[in-house]
Amino acid sequence: MILEAALSLASQVGLEGLSIGALAEVTRMSKSGVFAHFGSREELQISVIREYHRKFEEEVFFPAVLEPRGLPRLRALFERWVRRVSVEIDSGCIYISGAVEFDDRPGPVRDALVEMVRTWHRALHRAIALSVECAHLNDSVDPMQMLFELHGLILALHHDARFLRSPGALDRARRGFDFIVNHYATDAAPQVATLARKTTKTATPVSPR
Repeated sequence: MILEAALSLASQVGLEGLSIGALAEVTRMSKSGVFAHFGSREELQISVIREYHRKFEEEVFFPAVLEPRGLPRLRALFERWVRRVSVEIDSGCIYISGAVEFDDRPGPVRDALVEMVRTWHRALHRAIALSVECAHLNDSVDPMQMLFELHGLILALHHDARFLRSPGALDRARRGFDFIVNHYATDAAPQVATLARKTTKTATPVSPR
């Protein structure tokens, strides 16, 4: 599938490195054939962002929202987010790399990227607010502040695992989540295993190629 190939290529070279010519070479299609499919390099980049977001929702959001409202759902959202980042250590996260590439470049590609990230942020914000409504977190919680801190953990995880190749990055991200949540948890919060106890083979950074 051409869009799958485009997403794979963007994961390796970034959105900025994605082009009609590069995709044509990878897929062994003619440039005119690739151009006819997307119409422009910009639309190719936007299509990749949308496909990445679709897969992100499929792997992270939709399974997590099947969990009970409140802290169980919030934990599931963060844990699945962590797992997603852990398997992207080699290829990189388009949300993170795209933000670096397009942070100061206004236009449709940046707009599409911002909207996808904000959509995810709204889902997390809602999960935090529901945790307060369910009395799993106390009402002194500022959902925007907690969202900021959770996103910060993910950025630190990506940096330490991908750039520093730190083998303990995944555990530290999970411990960070537990620390934030436990600070605000109420007596009514469900007693569930902390994320820091979870392990996964995909968490260990591989050696640079």
